[in-house]
Amino acid sequence: MRILLIGKAGQLGSDILQNNVRHEIIAPDQDSCDIRSRAMVNVVFDQYRPDMVINTVDFHDVPFCENDPATAFSMNCVAVRDMAAACNNVGSLFVTFSTDYVFDGEKKASYVEDDKPAPLQMYGISRLGGEYAAMAAAPGRAMIIRSCGLYGLSDKKRGGKNFVDQRIADAESGQVQEMGGDQVVSPTYSHDLSTAVLQLIEHPEFAPGVYHLVNEGKCSWYEFTKAIYDIMGFNVRMKPVDRSGKAGDLNRPLYSALANTKARSLGILLPPWRDALQRYLIAAYGKQIRLRRPLS
Repeated sequence: MRILLIGKAGQLGSDILQNNVRHEIIAPDQDSCDIRSRAMVNVVFDQYRPDMVINTVDFHDVPFCENDPATAFSMNCVAVRDMAAACNNVGSLFVTFSTDYVFDGEKKASYVEDDKPAPLQMYGISRLGGEYAAMAAAPGRAMIIRSCGLYGLSDKKRGGKNFVDQRIADAESGQVQEMGGDQVVSPTYSHDLSTAVLQLIEHPEFAPGVYHLVNEGKCSWYEFTKAIYDIMGFNVRMKPVDRSGKAGDLNRPLYSALANTKARSLGILLPPWRDALQRYLIAAYGKQIRLRRPLS
């Protein structure tokens, strides 16, 4: 299959490139295919005419989205619509990604693909808008993959910090770490997500629609952080806090764990979240796990 990958520098895009063994992947950089330019998107898609386009770009700074909804919608909705329309014009399938934040968390159980979305903030609204825009612009050609709490090695390699890396940096302070015990999620390792994406697009029964792909299971951010410190061997004082889903003035879903119902029916299974976390920590911090003494 000939695939045009948009977002090769991000953690998911870079993992798809690394784990691909069967497909011809064309991965232009942002300067060569700026998704904010409809004209450029049309030219690039018409030039390559791929069998499938995979878009891994999203604008996920949640507070920024709240303060600048125009930028959020430009990246997460309008650009997605333009890519979907370009796919429809050249006859390509379109795969794009979305988030657990399209739900309000009131269900108090893992969300399945057919559950009704009800986002609480501009980020979730813009991502849901992108879902609808993709399916409207490329009817019968659009696949939406929702995931949750993504972390991966590419952030660390670029010198950035994902949630896991930030918690490890916080441990150095020696202070009590307050972490939300109220928000339940399905944190997902981008390596596992990328592998599952490749399995999904290769499946003969992969069809247009919405799919969930997350590491199996669910936990609070407090439980996830405690698992990080347990695996690393850190002795960190922790305190669970109940923020009622609030982050400042922002509303976040209290319960946004996802269930991989449709992928599971196709035989595609992701490892449990703790197994994924351990593999990430070994890959990113192996020497510290073996040699570092517990922090006091």
